[in-house]
Amino acid sequence: MNPRLAFAGGAAICAALLGYGYYLQYGQGLEPCPLCMVQRGCFYLVLATFLIAAIHGPRRVGTAVYAAAAILFAAGGAAVASRQVWLQHLPADKVPQCGPDLFFMLNNLPLSRTLEKLFYGSGECAAVDWKFLGLSIAGWSLAWFIALAIGAAALAVLQLRRR
Repeated sequence: MNPRLAFAGGAAICAALLGYGYYLQYGQGLEPCPLCMVQRGCFYLVLATFLIAAIHGPRRVGTAVYAAAAILFAAGGAAVASRQVWLQHLPADKVPQCGPDLFFMLNNLPLSRTLEKLFYGSGECAAVDWKFLGLSIAGWSLAWFIALAIGAAALAVLQLRRR
């Protein structure tokens, strides 16, 4: 398998997912919550990693390095998506109260406090406004982060086994 094409494919998948997220936001009026924004940032990081790798066209070890970076960013996104899926499955009386939006927190709180509040999520992060095949947006994000990480890992293993 040509790693350049595989990385380009991963970048295309990330671009399509981000494009659909923007369509849901601007075309369908679904405003992203703070955890959704963090997941979007992780998709951008995975996209950038795949795109740089596709342009670079690494060999064996380079493929493993790019794959490791993509897996790291995808794991971060999966952790955030997992947290949001967990929040979405809490009973209504256990859901945290809604807090300030991401931009307010970034402008008015120290970064460490903003990151803490982001990870814990808020009531708006528990809302499920959209579902497809029984999964919310956060559920699909989690599935795609896992798929992208597995794909990157498989590519790295295949390249490292090549002689």
